[in-house]
Amino acid sequence: MKVQKNLIVITGGAGGIGQACARAFKNQPLILTDYSQEIVDETVEILSKEGFDVTGIACDITDKKDIAKLTQYVADNGSLKALIHTAGVSGTVKDLKKVYTIDLVATDLLVDAFYKLAVKDSVAILLSSMMAHTVPTNKKYDEALTNPQAPDSFEIVSRFVNNDSDIMYNFAKRGVQLLTHKNADKWGEKGARIVSVSPGVIETPMALKAAEEHPERMEMIKQATPLKRNGQPEDIADVIYFLASDAARFITSTDILVDGGVIHNIKTMS
Repeated sequence: MKVQKNLIVITGGAGGIGQACARAFKNQPLILTDYSQEIVDETVEILSKEGFDVTGIACDITDKKDIAKLTQYVADNGSLKALIHTAGVSGTVKDLKKVYTIDLVATDLLVDAFYKLAVKDSVAILLSSMMAHTVPTNKKYDEALTNPQAPDSFEIVSRFVNNDSDIMYNFAKRGVQLLTHKNADKWGEKGARIVSVSPGVIETPMALKAAEEHPERMEMIKQATPLKRNGQPEDIADVIYFLASDAARFITSTDILVDGGVIHNIKTMS
């Protein structure tokens, strides 16, 4: 009789945090996904050579049909232990709709689709951001952020972001946190959990590019960080590993801030 594999599914699997997460789950079967089959294959090849049990499939996470292909692929290969959703774009993408769609609408689509695969002890771990903690509670936009697939959701949120893609990013990542609250009861009925993790400044290729564009701002943030350093992808991956494990079995519907303590100081300064 074939033993059912407990699968760890990682979106953005070719990225800095995605790959660090994959490496944290050394002894578990992995499925990686990213936007292009080419970069998925490259990452799978690298990890396979290092001894990982890993396969991969490309997925456009803004496309319901593509997500359906991904969930079918997962279902065909085992049962869901964890969905680790690291895929996303930063505010450097100067397109409000794109930031909102990729960072929040796609997250909602994935949570809905993977709920069907959730079983007892499954967990969805969504990447938010420390910048979500700069957006105050407000009924006017929080309802729209909680229901990003609603037809007027984007228009409602857009009124509050001053046509600034960085601010839209912050709002979208607040929405990610709100999705954990919206879905907690539903997932809980299956004995499954849903949480978010909010990284601070993590030295991924994406963040290092931002550092080149805004060196003074990046240095200011580092100096404002109590631990006086930026984060490494492994700092996030280790927390995610814990959240996916049975040691975190009573943690759901919450956000874990992993920022070296900087956001409190940034909010105090602003």
